[in-house]
Amino acid sequence: MICTIQNQCLTVQVEDLGAQLASIHTPEGEEYLWQGDPDIWARRAPILFPFIGRLREGSYDLDGTAYAISTHGFARDMAFTVTEQGPDRVSLRLTDTPETRAVYPFAFGLTVTYALEGNRLVKSHRVENRSDRDMLYELGAHDGFRVPGPMQKWSVRLPGLEAVRLYGMDGQLMVTPPGEPIPLTEGALPLTPASFGLDTLILDSPPGARAVLTDPLGRPRVAVTFPDFPYLGLWTADKPFDTGYVCIEPWSSLPDATFVGRELGDKAGVRRLAPGESETLSYTTEIFTNEKE
Repeated sequence: MICTIQNQCLTVQVEDLGAQLASIHTPEGEEYLWQGDPDIWARRAPILFPFIGRLREGSYDLDGTAYAISTHGFARDMAFTVTEQGPDRVSLRLTDTPETRAVYPFAFGLTVTYALEGNRLVKSHRVENRSDRDMLYELGAHDGFRVPGPMQKWSVRLPGLEAVRLYGMDGQLMVTPPGEPIPLTEGALPLTPASFGLDTLILDSPPGARAVLTDPLGRPRVAVTFPDFPYLGLWTADKPFDTGYVCIEPWSSLPDATFVGRELGDKAGVRRLAPGESETLSYTTEIFTNEKE
């Protein structure tokens, strides 16, 4: 099922499967969201919950018991229930099932709300611990944005950042400690992580927690602001041709890393909720149509 919200600036479509974005377009019909291509990357904007990235050997430990779970967790492949819909906002909710508890032994609620405010789309994730013990979780975005033109002429700019220290990755794509600072020109990073020999560009949140996709003239096309998320990932598929998209990914935690233990509580940035507690993590996507930021 597709839910549609709109205002005078944008029309946004959201799928109940994974509560993921399906489209962001202007009244003129210009599409800003990657539309998926099974030969490049079939998804569009999956939600990463309750884990981000791959786990070492595909599993994690909780109180000494090993649990196997798929990359990025299960939320992206589950049907959410629409709990609220208005002209310019929609909320979708996912709760635990026997199947989720077999791989992630917590009772939880995840409510995702999309709300339009002018040319901004605010996405909020309310996470609830419905268990009788502390709940540990990770949450991330994986939103793909179209790059209409030669990718080498586009960039992601990180305002206020003159150099960046990127986390590395080993042969199993486990995160390794940050390398030496890399100078940036006007805060600009290339759109292809392979330029640095990496699968994904991963860094601590930049000043202002903001990343801006800019066109060859330096004009903003999409800006993502994410003060609730301490990490940022930038990714596109490693292909011998322009893929036509880049993912700008606010993350609450780092993916599994060589410098942390197997216990879930050891993961870098993992979040903890006491029984009955909830918290909301939000970010904003701003859409531009040629005007300066």
